[in-house]
Amino acid sequence: MDPISHAGLAASWAQSGAGEKRIVAAALVGCLAGMTPDLDVLIRSATDPLVFLEYHRHFTHALAFAPVGALLSASLLHRFVRRELRFAQTYLFSLLGYFSHCLLDACTSYGTLLLWPFSSLRVAWSVVSVVDPLFTLPVLGLAAFALARRNARYARLAALWALVYLGVGLVQHERAAALGLSNANARGQPPSRLEVKPALGSLLLWKVIYEYDGRYYVDAVRAGIEPRVYAGSSIAKLNLREQFPWLVPGSQQAADVERFRRVSDGLLAVSATQPDRVIDLRYSMVPNEIAGFWAIVLDPDADAEAHVGFVTTTHGTPEQALRLLAMLF
Repeated sequence: MDPISHAGLAASWAQSGAGEKRIVAAALVGCLAGMTPDLDVLIRSATDPLVFLEYHRHFTHALAFAPVGALLSASLLHRFVRRELRFAQTYLFSLLGYFSHCLLDACTSYGTLLLWPFSSLRVAWSVVSVVDPLFTLPVLGLAAFALARRNARYARLAALWALVYLGVGLVQHERAAALGLSNANARGQPPSRLEVKPALGSLLLWKVIYEYDGRYYVDAVRAGIEPRVYAGSSIAKLNLREQFPWLVPGSQQAADVERFRRVSDGLLAVSATQPDRVIDLRYSMVPNEIAGFWAIVLDPDADAEAHVGFVTTTHGTPEQALRLLAMLF
């Protein structure tokens, strides 16, 4: 999720285990340690653009690495709080903050290597959006109130709100999946695969992607009191032999496509308007649209050792914002 959400939740977890005299130091340590896993954004390559995607939410977000990451964080932070905390306490608050980050990211739909190095599975429970004010603001407000009042009770309420909200997200996820499946079956298209992901900023609106007969169908569902389906469109599933017959197996570009496939959970298609681009279907500004947030660019004239290009396409328009609001309200 966004850094503010991580900071608020991590601070609340650390504050929950602190007494009145240590709550400020605990909040500081938990907050900063809780943002440490996202230092993986510094792992980049000037020649290989997919390194960033591969290593975001990789080993730094693994439960097995959390004790090590927390130890590094505590070692750096203890000098600032050593008058209030013993090192063991600094480490404990760092560990709580670090763990909260790993688990919260796994609740989104990007994919987190939570079980590394024992598994390369990208865990994505898809019960909350990467940006959701209804999750973040209460958590942040209660954590701040706990700090102002020097009372861990409010921090525990923040942690409880996060747990309840994610639980509601799980229920909404199942409702949206049922709506999506019912819609697909009503069309006479029993899906071989169906994925449901929350739209930006809400547990009401969900993106549904299902596969049928070599195509991906993308719709939006509003899982409110009166459920509603917003029909989208479809696109052919990526087929390298048919759509990129010139691509040489074993070339670097072919390997990069497979790397991109792993990161995107296989939900790939060729852009309808730019046939040299392979898009990740998981995300779009409006949930019933086929418009990836990012794409890789293949070049038939590139050397065998050349990597694919990488582009982001997250430029929303006022018209898209209005359509999104109309679906929500």
